[in-house]
Amino acid sequence: MLEIQRVRNNTAKVTERILARGLSQANEIITEIIRLDDKRKEVLTELEALRAENNRVAKTVGTLIAQGKKEEAEAAKTQTSEQKAKIKELEEALETIQNDAYSQMVLLPNAPHDSVPEGKTPEDNSIVYENDKKVSFDFTPLPHWELAVKHDIIDWELGVKITGAGFPVYKGKGAILQRALIQFFLNEAGKAGYMEIQPPIFINKQSGFGTGQLPDKDGQMYYINEDDFYLIPTAEVPITNIYREVIIEKSALPIKNCGYTPCFRREAGSYGSHVRGLNRLHQFDKVEVVQITLPEKSYEVLEEMCAHVMGLLEQLELPFRKLLLCTGDMGFTSAKTYDMEVWSGAQGKWLEVSSVSNFETFQANRLKCRFRDEDKKTQLVHTLNGSALALPRIVAALIENNQQADGSILIPKVLQAYTGFDKIG
Repeated sequence: MLEIQRVRNNTAKVTERILARGLSQANEIITEIIRLDDKRKEVLTELEALRAENNRVAKTVGTLIAQGKKEEAEAAKTQTSEQKAKIKELEEALETIQNDAYSQMVLLPNAPHDSVPEGKTPEDNSIVYENDKKVSFDFTPLPHWELAVKHDIIDWELGVKITGAGFPVYKGKGAILQRALIQFFLNEAGKAGYMEIQPPIFINKQSGFGTGQLPDKDGQMYYINEDDFYLIPTAEVPITNIYREVIIEKSALPIKNCGYTPCFRREAGSYGSHVRGLNRLHQFDKVEVVQITLPEKSYEVLEEMCAHVMGLLEQLELPFRKLLLCTGDMGFTSAKTYDMEVWSGAQGKWLEVSSVSNFETFQANRLKCRFRDEDKKTQLVHTLNGSALALPRIVAALIENNQQADGSILIPKVLQAYTGFDKIG
C-alpha cells in the first residue's frame, strides 16, 4: 500500500505513474483519498482540542466544590458530559473517515519506478538480455507433453483422475528430476547467503493482505471456507509475513530467505493450446528467494537477485532472456519487475520461469515492517522477491531442448549429481 504522505506530496507524479499502469480511475481515487485525509485532519484537530478542553473543565469541578460553588460545579459537570458525548461522536466520525480512506488506498497499485517503460501489453516489455544458446534440431522435436508420455515420467490422465486438469502426476525419473531441481535451487540459494525457510502452505487473510494478494488476487487463490485459510500462490507470502509487525535493527539488514513450497493457483479461465502440458498448472513446485533491505540498497539488490536467477539458468544450459516489464504488465504490488523466460525448443516460444520484483515500501506499509536506524527512529523497509526457480516450465524446456534424435533426453551436467542418471530413455 502506498504511503499517504507520498501520495499527498507527489500527487501529480503518483497519479501519472498509476495511470500508466492502466488504472483509469487513478485520479478520482487519489482525489478522494486526499479529500478524506483533509477531513481526517480537520476532525482530529477538533477532537484533540475538545479533549483538552474537557480535561481542563473536569479539573475545575473539584476546585469549585471545594470553594462551595455548587451551582458552578454542576454546570461544569453538565459541560463535561456534553463534551464527552461530542468527543464520542467525533471519534466515531474519525473512525469512519479512516476506514473510508483505507478502503480507497487499498485500491491503488504500486507506482512504477521511473525506469519502468510505459506500455499496455507484454509486447511492450523491453528485452534487456538474451543469451546465445537457442537450440536447433535436425529432426522434428516433440513437445514435452508427448515426450513425458513416451518415457512415462509425467501422467496427465492420472492427475485428472485423482484431482482434475492442471494437477499432473510425476513418476520415476520425472519425479526424481523434480526433486533434483528443487535441491539444486535450494543449494545454490544457500551458497548465495539465503537462509532456508520451510513455511506453512496455508495462510490467513492478514498474511494475504500483507503481501498484496488480497484483495487483488482473491479469485485466483484456493480458499478453505471452514477454516478461513488460503492455499499459498507462492512462498513469498508466508516467508515475507514472518516480518509482519516487526521492527528490525538496521544492522540486521539485508535479510535473505529462501524456501521451497508447492504453489496453488486457480488460474480461472485458463485453457487452450498455449497452456498445454506444464505450461500452466494449478499446483506446481517453486523455490522462492526473498530479501528485506534498506531503501537506498533495494535497486542494487534487485539486480543482484536477477543475477542469481540468471546464474541458475546458465548452469542448466538453457536459452533464456531477461525482460523489463512495462507499466501495464506489472503485478499490482510491484514498483519494478524483471521476468526471465526460457526458450521452448519444440513449441518454438518463450516461457516465463521467473519474476524478480522490488516492491519498495508497498508491502512493508501493509505489513507494518520497519527498521530502526542509529538515531532510534523507525522507517519502512523495502521488500523484494524472485522465483529461483519455478519448476514446470523449467522441466518443459529441459525435456524439449535436450531431446535427442533417438528419443532420449539428456540431463544437464549440473543436475546429474542430484538425479543419479545422465539421461532419460
